[in-house]
Amino acid sequence: MDERADRVKREVVTLVVLVLLVDGLFIGGYFAAGLVHASTAAKLGYTAVWTLVTLVVVLRGLTRIRAIRAGQ
Repeated sequence: MDERADRVKREVVTLVVLVLLVDGLFIGGYFAAGLVHASTAAKLGYTAVWTLVTLVVVLRGLTRIRAIRAGQ
């Protein structure tokens, strides 16, 4: 494989690892913070933050992959 393909592969692996790490942290935080017994609003807020953090991580990774594929 050429260098660009290796960089894309590295970025994809990094993206997957970061998403798994974010999910693991938020799942652990959910139980550690006792949100199992929290109000619906608290759970919804936590889920919104979790979704936004995941979105930032994914957009960052996909932007980097797109830049590599475009030759930048």
